[in-house]
Amino acid sequence: MNEQQILTPKFPHVLHGADYYPEQWLKHPDILQRDLELMQKAHINCVSLGVFAWSALEPQEGIYHFDWMEKVIDDLYQAGVYTILATPSGARPAWMAQKYPEVLRVSNDLRRNTFGGRHNHCYTSPIYREQTRRMDTELARRFGRHPGVILWHLSNEYGGECFCPLCREAFRKWLKQRYGSLEALNDAWYTSFWSHTYTDWSQIDPPLRTGEGRLHALNLDWKRFVTHQTVDFCRMEAETVQSIVPELPVTTNMIGFKSNLNYSKFHDELNVIGWDSYPVWHKSDADDLEEAQQAAFTHDFMRSLKHQPFLLMESTPSTANWMDVSKQKRPGMHMLASMQAVAHGSNSVEYFQWRQSRGGCEKFHSAVVDHYGGEDTRVFREVAEVGKRLKKLEELGLCSSINRPRAAVIFDWENRWAVEDAQGPRRCGIKYMETVASFHKAFWELGIPVDVVDMEADLSGYRLIAAPMLYLCRAGIQEKLKQFVRGGGTLVGTYHSGVVDESDLCYLGGTPGGMTDLFGLRIEEIDALYDGQANRMLLTGTHRPPLKAEYPVSELCEVVRCTSAKVLAEYGEDFYRGCPALTVNDYGQGRAYYLAARTDYALTRDLIAAAAAEAGVKPCLCAEFPHGVIAVKRDGTPNLIFVSNFNPCAVTVPLNAEYQDAESGQLLSGKLPLSAYEVRILTDSNSSN
Repeated sequence: MNEQQILTPKFPHVLHGADYYPEQWLKHPDILQRDLELMQKAHINCVSLGVFAWSALEPQEGIYHFDWMEKVIDDLYQAGVYTILATPSGARPAWMAQKYPEVLRVSNDLRRNTFGGRHNHCYTSPIYREQTRRMDTELARRFGRHPGVILWHLSNEYGGECFCPLCREAFRKWLKQRYGSLEALNDAWYTSFWSHTYTDWSQIDPPLRTGEGRLHALNLDWKRFVTHQTVDFCRMEAETVQSIVPELPVTTNMIGFKSNLNYSKFHDELNVIGWDSYPVWHKSDADDLEEAQQAAFTHDFMRSLKHQPFLLMESTPSTANWMDVSKQKRPGMHMLASMQAVAHGSNSVEYFQWRQSRGGCEKFHSAVVDHYGGEDTRVFREVAEVGKRLKKLEELGLCSSINRPRAAVIFDWENRWAVEDAQGPRRCGIKYMETVASFHKAFWELGIPVDVVDMEADLSGYRLIAAPMLYLCRAGIQEKLKQFVRGGGTLVGTYHSGVVDESDLCYLGGTPGGMTDLFGLRIEEIDALYDGQANRMLLTGTHRPPLKAEYPVSELCEVVRCTSAKVLAEYGEDFYRGCPALTVNDYGQGRAYYLAARTDYALTRDLIAAAAAEAGVKPCLCAEFPHGVIAVKRDGTPNLIFVSNFNPCAVTVPLNAEYQDAESGQLLSGKLPLSAYEVRILTDSNSSN
């Protein structure tokens, strides 16, 4: 087995587990004993322990109560359940906030928070860092080499920002290191605008509610700094526990694109990537494709952070009570959602939570064991079925398989921050995330494996790259893309690219900045349309399938002047009627497409299908996909192809090649029947992409 795929060397298996809070049940030993029995019946082999247990572990400063945790870990281990041990820094105890108010965050109106909630702590505070380091050290010494402890779970959903004096001074120090001089900072921030030139470092503040918020480079650097401080805190926790137990890997639970942090910067600090997935299923009676795509998009991004399997660290076995509507998962959806995560690269299915709390804001959040406390519930049975299936997949070689896409979509967190703060050309909705997601969706629906990478990624292993809305260019991305295309790659770029540099300063001399030769064109204007206004894109000459003769255009339309690019489509209306709307440019050994306008999803899908065929990037399943059916492949010996039906009704997939059902051994040719919300796993050991 490839060591890269072994996420937990002490327990090299597919994980099936849940967040466990025995500290809530210490007065009920009968419940703790019953938990062990139920975990075995649900095929649970691991739990995350101690996530919010600081006050139970240290009820007074320097007074540790670890015996209860030791007994729990021992009992779990004896029952065949392993522990992912958390550092409890996600929520501090009341005594700490009372004695050291410095540890509490300050909001952007410069008011200190009072005690309460979670994530209400300052990552810069030396006191909070020392308290965290001390707790982490004691945990590592006591439990780090316990045979049942297999992984460190650092904190919980790192996030948030603090505007306290310590953070403001740390921000200034970070800026000094980044720019070296005030002159360089003033140039990068373009502070001559509105007479905002700084003459002393002490004059600089982060974006405060009553202060500066219109210097885009300041806003951007503040977000970079917040990520830097959080990563530094994460690094401190990792170094603390691994200085005592270096062989135990570390992870943390991320929250996908909902985060305010640039998760790409956590790459070097974590041995394993983990995230918490909570799709809102069943919003539509027709199908769950929209939610499924968003989950797939995030799964692919998380896997791409280290290009290795990740861990699904939290999911709900049925519903989440913090959603607007706590709709129950329909029968079969829990299996479908769990297998979707595995298909996209997860080596685990884990839940929040094992047992429902009796009180607090999550007392109605779904759990494997509800307030009734028995095993004879639909949710418990469906969880147990997932556990059994994961064991079967492990026998089939899941742990030695990995997703190896030859296509990628570029999503960049700093670009997102910049384009969403740009004050134009559509303040009512620039839709960067929706645009990137639509390109990912095209690959996903076509059954083409795809990575989601940022501008710092190595692009050399891909054949096809989609780079939508590269508004802010950093990390030498222009030259990377040129090198990629010169070497024979196929690139699909779009409108609103190459507009500003990494300091959010507009390029001079024409856009897309640094890429006019790559795309063989220059942008003269960009026209923003009001909601409801439309244009048309008309293909020129003879078009070839899957591209069609005409597509609608809305919201953003660039007026393009071609130099070497070939025009594939023109605008049909307005003063730029007849101007290029879709082009392709031969560059070195490859080709670069440029989509100059926002179109509907049909054009995105058709363009990706055409570019993929041209680049030799094939779907993972030779089939005609009915609406709502998705195929995803994990490469291995054999390959595992997950075919999922996100429809609430049965469908049949026409197959154009012969496959074998990985679990039953049944040979399949001609057609593949799928019931509502069913996932079937096929093998095709000879396929490659």
